[in-house]
Amino acid sequence: MTPVRVAIVEDHGLVRAGLRTSLESAGMRVVAEAADGVTAFDAIAQAKPDVAVIDLGLPGKDGIALTREVKALTDAPRVVILTMQELDEEVLAALSAGADAYCVKSSDPGVVIDAIRTVAAGGAYFDPRIAHVVLRRLSGSPNRPESSPLTPRETEILKLIADGIGNAEIGERLHIGLGTVKGHVADILDKLSASDRAQAAVTAYRRGLIP
Repeated sequence: MTPVRVAIVEDHGLVRAGLRTSLESAGMRVVAEAADGVTAFDAIAQAKPDVAVIDLGLPGKDGIALTREVKALTDAPRVVILTMQELDEEVLAALSAGADAYCVKSSDPGVVIDAIRTVAAGGAYFDPRIAHVVLRRLSGSPNRPESSPLTPRETEILKLIADGIGNAEIGERLHIGLGTVKGHVADILDKLSASDRAQAAVTAYRRGLIP
C-alpha cells in the first residue's frame, strides 16, 4: 500500500518534530514541512501531499487563510486543522474555508493519525473532544434527548470518550480493568452502529444521548 504523503505546517519546532515522528512511525511519509503560513503555501504546492496538517495559529498567515489558498490549488490536498481551542470561531471558520478535519493539539497523537487516514480515504474527521460542541453550534441548539440504548455505565464511558479520554485513563477513573473498558466500548459502538469512537460521540450528541 502506498504510504499517505503528508505536509506538516506548525510553527513550534518540537511539536512539528514530534508529529513527524508519530506519522512516520505509523507508516506515513512526511514530504514537506513549514513553520509559517507564507512559506507553507509554496511548500505544499510543490510537494503535492495527499494531506496537509495545518496549525491555526501560524505566523505570517493564519491557518484559515492558508487553508483557503491550499484548497484552491488544482491538486488540492485534504486538510487536517490543529487547534489549541476546544471551541472557537476560528475552528468554524476553518471548516468553512474547506478543512476536512480538525483535532485538538492536546489529544493523543493517535487522534491526528486517525484523522489523516480518514480524510486521505475521502472522509471527514471531528476530534471527539469538540465534535459534539461544534455540532451544537452549527445546529443552533442541543438535540432533544431520546430513549437511550446505553446502560448508565456505557453512557458514563461515552461521555469520557467525547472528552478525548483514552481507554487506559477511563479504566483508572472508573476503577475498572482495561479489558472491561474495551468491552464496554465495543458494546457502545455496536449499539450506536458506529465504526469508531469519534463517530460514536457524534451519533450520541445528534441523538441527545450525552449533553
